[in-house]
Amino acid sequence: MENTPFEIFFAAQPGLEHVLLAEAQEKGFSDAAATPGGVTIMGTWPDVWRANLQMRGAGRILARIGSFRAFHLAQLDKRSRKFPWGDVLRADVPVRVEVTCKKSKIYHAGAASQRIEKALTEELGVEISKEANLQIKVRIDDNLVTISVDTSGNALHKRGHKEAVGKAPMRENLAALFLRECGYTGTEPVLDPMCGSGTFPIEAAEIAMGLNPGRTRSFAFEKLATFDAAAWAQMKSETQSNDVDLSFYGSDRDAGAIKSSKANSQRAGTDHLTQFTLGPISDLQRPDGPPGLIMINPPYGARIGTKKLLFGLYGTLGTTLKDRFRGWRVGIVTSDAGLAKATKLPFVPPGPPVAFGSLKVKLYRTGPL
Repeated sequence: MENTPFEIFFAAQPGLEHVLLAEAQEKGFSDAAATPGGVTIMGTWPDVWRANLQMRGAGRILARIGSFRAFHLAQLDKRSRKFPWGDVLRADVPVRVEVTCKKSKIYHAGAASQRIEKALTEELGVEISKEANLQIKVRIDDNLVTISVDTSGNALHKRGHKEAVGKAPMRENLAALFLRECGYTGTEPVLDPMCGSGTFPIEAAEIAMGLNPGRTRSFAFEKLATFDAAAWAQMKSETQSNDVDLSFYGSDRDAGAIKSSKANSQRAGTDHLTQFTLGPISDLQRPDGPPGLIMINPPYGARIGTKKLLFGLYGTLGTTLKDRFRGWRVGIVTSDAGLAKATKLPFVPPGPPVAFGSLKVKLYRTGPL
């Protein structure tokens, strides 16, 4: 299987597939195509490693390692036993199995899961463990059994350098996609006046420096039979960071958030470019230098804060930005159109709703103020 291309799936938050597609194409995955829930490419194992290392907006990278038809459990059992698991999996690395069934004669995911687990233990000698970091995802759709390996392990928003998080954190992969959707390319300053744990400024600084998001963490694919440690080490060593003459700003009225942001930025290696200050929105001042992007994930009232009080906060935010940030663009992520409207900022029509925890949020963007 080593040099035979197979389908690789980059998972995205539904609603942001088109943004992830643009990133995949920019990173040189030329045959990338958007599909519900993500982006697919045809590639080989080095493409899997590179996607995990470089893709900022993806949630996970799945390697689709094979498929077969099965119309009943006995057939699933027989074909699972014949499947060449050993080409990809190692007998000494525990796995967990997740099965979903849709529009198929096999409709009981639990029973299907048992058959596949039995095939793995009896044919390959692999241990099944609910705690295993390596996951096999099996989709039975219209009687077609598609077998994928989650090559990421921990979700890709876990960059490996963020220990401190706030109450309703913006995941790094979502932050990267929202920055991209606002036209951010790493050549202008970014400011977040409600920075929480510093995700937007740190992510923006990393993009400007050309750092790989997966540079400091490990991945599940390192435990596969297809892994080549020397080739991986070479791939990781090939990137150089850019010298950047820009600053990235965060402020928050919570002293704990500022402390967290500074610590997170230091671990990410971006602290020479970031400035985090304590203070409310009304104290916000325009930094010296060229205009850039103001990127905010304010409270929505659904989780943090009471909605009535938030209308005043959003109003103050809008007034402050219009008065002091002429020439800057604004991106606000919120689940409430009424709150966005309360800023009185000149937003273009928002993009599609994006799943964010149990909520649906939209990105509201302006041109230069």
